[in-house]
Amino acid sequence: MPLNLMKVYNELLDLTAYSESQRNESLKRIFNRDIAGNSDFSFKTKKINPTSAEGEDTMERFFRHLTTKITEKSINKREFDMSRSRRLHWIKYHVEELKKDNMKVFSVQEPQGIRTYIYDMDEHYVIILEPLRNKDEYYLLTAYYLEGKDAARNKMDKKYDRRLDVLK
Repeated sequence: MPLNLMKVYNELLDLTAYSESQRNESLKRIFNRDIAGNSDFSFKTKKINPTSAEGEDTMERFFRHLTTKITEKSINKREFDMSRSRRLHWIKYHVEELKKDNMKVFSVQEPQGIRTYIYDMDEHYVIILEPLRNKDEYYLLTAYYLEGKDAARNKMDKKYDRRLDVLK
């Protein structure tokens, strides 16, 4: 389990041999190191905040959102997602802009508001941020591996084609 703390981009975390509680413990250690316990967690000098929901621990919700995916939209049911979880340690690497090549970083006006995308074209990985309206900060909405042959990648290319002139 502690070996996952030594993994670097673009290695995948080893989670398959663990029980659910061991897996969550390993992921929590990475989450706490890179995100929850990182007072400098920011993108382009803008602080990154978790989204919040009333009556729920913000960091716990944040952790769950980064390691699960929606399986039933009608009831907002989420289940563990191996693909997201194995790449949890990639978030910090990307928001610190350590990878320079084959990256697309852009903002797009979406129906629900402006979204800023950090898209790793080599690894087919995307992080989505939302600029806060009244502050020079972001919400981290999600981060995930683009699955499927070309459909998801084409979707990202279409978003990139609609990008705003300025990164928000």
